[in-house]
Amino acid sequence: MLSTGLTASRGEQDDTPRSSSPTPQILASGMDDVAVTAVDKKQLSSDNSAGNSESGEKEAEFKEGGYGWVVVTSVTLINAHTWGLNSSYAVFLAYYLRSDLIAGASPLSFAFVGGLSVSIALLVSPIVTVCIGYFGTTTTLRIGTVLEAISFIGASFSTQIWHLILSQGVCFGLGMGFCFTATVGLIPQWFVKRRSFANAIAAGGSGLGGLTYSLATNAMISNLGLAWAFRILAIISFVVNGACTLTVRDRNKAVGAIHVAFHLPLFRRIEYWFYIGWGFFGIISYIIVVFSITDYAQVVGFTATQGSIAAAVFNLSQGIGRPVIGLASDRFGRLNVAGLGTLVACVTAFLLWILAGKHYPGLIIYALFGVFAGVLWPCVAPVGAEVVGLQLLPSALSMYWLALVLPSTFAEVIGLCLRDHGVDGYIKVQTLTGALYVASFLSIWLLRSWKIQNMDALDLDEQQREAGIQDADVISTIASTTGRQSGARPISEIVRAYISAMFVVRRV
Repeated sequence: MLSTGLTASRGEQDDTPRSSSPTPQILASGMDDVAVTAVDKKQLSSDNSAGNSESGEKEAEFKEGGYGWVVVTSVTLINAHTWGLNSSYAVFLAYYLRSDLIAGASPLSFAFVGGLSVSIALLVSPIVTVCIGYFGTTTTLRIGTVLEAISFIGASFSTQIWHLILSQGVCFGLGMGFCFTATVGLIPQWFVKRRSFANAIAAGGSGLGGLTYSLATNAMISNLGLAWAFRILAIISFVVNGACTLTVRDRNKAVGAIHVAFHLPLFRRIEYWFYIGWGFFGIISYIIVVFSITDYAQVVGFTATQGSIAAAVFNLSQGIGRPVIGLASDRFGRLNVAGLGTLVACVTAFLLWILAGKHYPGLIIYALFGVFAGVLWPCVAPVGAEVVGLQLLPSALSMYWLALVLPSTFAEVIGLCLRDHGVDGYIKVQTLTGALYVASFLSIWLLRSWKIQNMDALDLDEQQREAGIQDADVISTIASTTGRQSGARPISEIVRAYISAMFVVRRV
């Protein structure tokens, strides 16, 4: 039996299924007789030995799905009422820019509020990771639920820009961060073969939530006023997210998840930097698009209602398209789909948004490709499992979100700084968006090259290769137990190998 020697998170609830295998990916591949001996995991084991289950404890083999689909449903609703609600800020932003409700506030101040909510959500990820380890997933989720409701109530009474920054920026970001970080790593624990599909369904919740609340927010502001729009959103988010905290379950103990806020040895891995680069450049473009599309529509001459419809179509594309991306990822390879999806986002930004966006049908067509603009969200956790493995995934994501704080904070600020007047006022913004998607694509494609080389160096058989695609823990296990390691190579040879692997057609 595989013995991980890794520490289970402290303070987790006893509702974790006891019948689950500690490493379902390896067991499912018939590799249950090897031991994980990777150096960094040994170190984590010695640092976190308290509370670990007894070595050699045997559990029934894990079967994916089951209660996992309840978890998927719960996380889908949570995403709809965190990231989905956050997407509706595009409607709030367009309203703020065209009203004098907040006296003396500049357009950059309003843009900063939207970026701040995202950056705060990512910034608190290390704190939330530690909270999960000490207090459990459910308690952490409840903290986020309360903070989010408080943020909307506070925003409803805002009369100055600093009120809005504290409520809709900081407090909402804290609430969203607690909910998001607590749930983003749950679904990969429950699935192996359908991991990307299940994760994408949950990620699609943010798109469906954005669709619903982009239209609903515009209607509520028009008919009930801004203050009551905020209060209604507070009630809805509190009820839905609160209900989901009763049904969410994790498998942290079963998989030996390590909730360490900073596992710094990951920064010594080139593949982890490629992984960060994909998100760093991609999230700037994504935030610019999601927060600017409503204002862009009005800048080129469309009405506020048409702008909200464009934003709603953009979110509809994400809600429907993300599960499709998940299915494609499971079938054709997660790195393949993440890379090609990022490339499509780049092409559509240049060809559709710039060339056709000034015509309303062209803008709607571009919005229909919105799923590729946000391809990061359905793919980030499954790709992370392939890069660092399931056990290190919570720590890896904790630092990953931290690396995305600065680009998230200033993405929309940069967008508004580049915005000019007139129908061509967004041309600089559109060009920057496309260029950053190019950088994001190159990062994920280089990560794909690393994965291909890493697997080729070990000369894996078909069964081992499939297991290695699902979970990086398998690769490190094989390397440490067989002694098949790739030796040092000249820089020129490494560069040639990376370039060559970029053109290899393979499921990975």
